[in-house]
Amino acid sequence: MSLLTLQKLTVARHGRAVLNGIDLTVTGGEFIGLLGPNGAGKTTLLRAALGLLAHGGHSSLAALPAGERARRAAFMAQGRDIAWPLPVERLVALGRTPHGRSPADAPAVERAIAALGLEPLRHRPATELSGGEQARALIARMLAQETPLLVADEPVAGLDPAAQIKVMQVFAGIAGQGRAVLASLHDLGMAARHCTRLILMDGGRIAADGPPEQVLHAGNLARVFGITAWFAATPQGPVFQPLDILTKELP
Repeated sequence: MSLLTLQKLTVARHGRAVLNGIDLTVTGGEFIGLLGPNGAGKTTLLRAALGLLAHGGHSSLAALPAGERARRAAFMAQGRDIAWPLPVERLVALGRTPHGRSPADAPAVERAIAALGLEPLRHRPATELSGGEQARALIARMLAQETPLLVADEPVAGLDPAAQIKVMQVFAGIAGQGRAVLASLHDLGMAARHCTRLILMDGGRIAADGPPEQVLHAGNLARVFGITAWFAATPQGPVFQPLDILTKELP
């Protein structure tokens, strides 16, 4: 079942194409890592797909009324600012807003808090948390929304290694339940280990799309990131290791 369909999605700024004709379908059961260097168009793609930016082409989510869209997809933006000193529990509960008052609200909030290990912080003002703790609280708010699709912009940036792994495991579990996650990521090793599918962007276009072992091959990494790297499938899972920056132009 398609949870997001993009057709010829285009975004232009100051006369320059930031996204150029993106075609993409996200289906249930997928954990998709959106990769690419800074400025490749990852954040623009996520925001345009959700109808948060003016765009050309078609997005199945952007075409929906705002209320319905919020029940279909949850979004965590790259910015982590929390303006009000709400207790963590109340911050997470804001994820239930699209559903109105419902008996399902309290259990959903509890599941989200437990998933991110926030029980010891639930009564603490969110503005008093560390940056990593705030990120976990915002991810929990997104989880509490319990939508078919989760869209996250660099959700594990700034988290410690254990928290990064935990978040990626939670996202993989959501995909395993038949829902889907689309997240922009910079840690290629983490993406290789946990995602079912990777989309590599470069210059506002999709440069590669497929399983990790197909996307993270040496040619793509050299062309898009300008690095040499080693990637292998092992019994313990995929292993990815950046080796060096290319110093010569590719032929």
